Amino acid sequence: MLKNDLHVGSPRSRVDGPAKVTGQATYAAEFTAADLAHGYIVESAIARGRILSIDTAAAEALPGVVRVFTHENRPKTAWFDYKYRDMVAPPGAPFRPLSSDEIQYSGQPVALVVAESFEAAREAAGLVGVSYERQPHETDLDRARHDSYEPPKKRNGIAPPPAPRGDAQQAFAAAPVRIAGEYAIASEHHNPIEPHATTVVWEGGGKLTVHDKTQGVQNSQAYVTNVFGLSGDDVRVVSPFVGGGFGSGLRPQHQLFLAVMASLALERSVRVELTRQQMFGHVHRPETVNLVSLGAGEDGKLHSIQHQAIAATSRFEDHQEVVVNWSGLLYPAEHVDLRYELAKLDTYTPGDMRAPGAPLGVFALESAMDELAVATGVDPVELRLRNYAERDENDGKPFTSKELRACYREGAERFGWSRRDPRPGSMREGRELIGWGMASGVWEANMMKTSARATLTADGRLAIACATSYIGTGTYTILAQIAADALGLPMNAVDVALGDSTLPEAPVQGGSWTAASAGSAVAAACGSLRAALLTRATAEGSPLAGAGADDVIFEGGHVRSLKEPSHVVTLADIVAASGQDRIAATESAGPGLIGMMLPKSHSSYTHSAVFAEVRIDEELGVLRVTRIVNAVAAGRILNPKTARSQILGGVVWGIGMALHEETLTDHRLGRIMNHSLAEYHVPVNADIHDIEVIFVEERDEKTSPIGVKGLGEIGVVGTAAAIANAVHHATGKRIRSLPITIDKILQG
Repeated sequence: MLKNDLHVGSPRSRVDGPAKVTGQATYAAEFTAADLAHGYIVESAIARGRILSIDTAAAEALPGVVRVFTHENRPKTAWFDYKYRDMVAPPGAPFRPLSSDEIQYSGQPVALVVAESFEAAREAAGLVGVSYERQPHETDLDRARHDSYEPPKKRNGIAPPPAPRGDAQQAFAAAPVRIAGEYAIASEHHNPIEPHATTVVWEGGGKLTVHDKTQGVQNSQAYVTNVFGLSGDDVRVVSPFVGGGFGSGLRPQHQLFLAVMASLALERSVRVELTRQQMFGHVHRPETVNLVSLGAGEDGKLHSIQHQAIAATSRFEDHQEVVVNWSGLLYPAEHVDLRYELAKLDTYTPGDMRAPGAPLGVFALESAMDELAVATGVDPVELRLRNYAERDENDGKPFTSKELRACYREGAERFGWSRRDPRPGSMREGRELIGWGMASGVWEANMMKTSARATLTADGRLAIACATSYIGTGTYTILAQIAADALGLPMNAVDVALGDSTLPEAPVQGGSWTAASAGSAVAAACGSLRAALLTRATAEGSPLAGAGADDVIFEGGHVRSLKEPSHVVTLADIVAASGQDRIAATESAGPGLIGMMLPKSHSSYTHSAVFAEVRIDEELGVLRVTRIVNAVAAGRILNPKTARSQILGGVVWGIGMALHEETLTDHRLGRIMNHSLAEYHVPVNADIHDIEVIFVEERDEKTSPIGVKGLGEIGVVGTAAAIANAVHHATGKRIRSLPITIDKILQG
């Protein structure tokens, strides 16, 4: 017998918290080596063209400079494109740093200066002279969208839009109520607190220990071995802590390539870290335009849904996200037509950013649904209940579970939605207009094959090991909770190791699947270890001899008889009696494994209902989001404390998307103008007011063996739409482009 849920389900503080607040947690740019050299990247000043010449003489003459690498002298690497493709790469030809004289985007690395100190490398980088041949470029989606196309090859793991149902265009034309609009979202750039960095420690004999900022240590390892022709035994990637990933670390970034290249060429340790300005030279959420048309009856019941999205991508890769599928999933309609297209720009390839695709498409859909509520006079919550989907409308599959109705009910009650005057501009306090808006949220609940090892040592401590990365979500803590409950141990008797390519296999840390995937793997490994311990504990001669699994309890570091409490064996004694210093078990969990249903039989999603209050100065247009209530149905909640933090963080991201974040490009030069935190606005403490998180009870035994759905993305998905709808309620002005800035409010 297992005494369940002593730790799981309770609000526990992060086990890694002390290491972080005392500075003991070590990040990629903080590892060191005796002979460490420093690299600084020189970036392209044009958006498209060729390098005519590079003058490195002045840089190389500077004291402390070791070498300047360019496309003319860089070491040879793999030739074929597939060698550069990582585990989550989109179709196309992956970017190859310093591979040729071709310039593909502004900010592209054109040289790497390696010196004995970071300061010397940075100074020398300013002395590198580059002459270019400029070619016509395009960085404006408004112009490029006219040449949009359906991507010919699909990105692995990204579902394309389903086939059309019925005749959506004809049904729209015949509908009594019609809503049609264009909804645009600006490009956003990743700005995690830890910039991207790689420290390569030269171990001698061609062996490397790589400390990389990554959301997948085994992804980075595979990339390095493939590109540089190394064996897996030669490259170990270690990343115990990541200072915020949010998708920016899913793919290997160019500083990894450059640091490894320099280390191999110089046969010494090298670090390459990006400045905050250089962070704007790679991963970003793609600028996207949505065209949404809804046809409905006068009662608000949907007859027709049309949703087309055009997203920006680079010229060399077709980055793809799930943007329009949510419109076919959330609400039933007989006639549905969903289309997703790309437009080529002279930029770096966009990347996944927290809930990739969903906030873009859901903002458009939920804004249009709010417009439909206004047009029909139906309350926005009631409108969504009238159009409630009982199954996945895209493929007809049943849901593993769905408690969105409860999200609407509990969120509305906590927010006080019944007191809302539906008339736009009708609620005010002094010179401030008050608006209340809401929106639905949805994100896929996935589980990926993951392995974990559980090891009990002779001192009675339990060690958990899994290669999954730790990006600050609380993974160390929830895995310790699961393991502690499995063997009846206190949490402080459990050690968790993550972020090391030598540990049991795990996918990249993303998609909100880590808790379900790694958590289930740890539960499986601990289950096997418990069975092995029980076999030894009940062997002949033991006080528990002949006892079965239901006759004993694992508790307090002991195995104890339920019938005779004095009959007990310590876990440490079981290990000692085995004649070994440890007993270990390794197991895997994933779709179709350990008794789970086949993954294709059901659809599984996390749902939310977001309610927002805004206050807008009627004369100045200054907007404050003063209240958010987010009701979330996400299956079993392993740790309410860290889970709440995940939703709080997601809501803040949504506020940033709605009101602040916007990458501004000078299209004449093809260069980003606000490439610093001084000018690229993100929410700060003064922008964030009251946020309340409600976890709606939801049981789901099909999504994962431990009943978990995942929380990393759902918090951001519906937030921007709820805020935009609240702005309309306050002002009567429908703003269909994000971010919502003062000028848009004043202009209407």
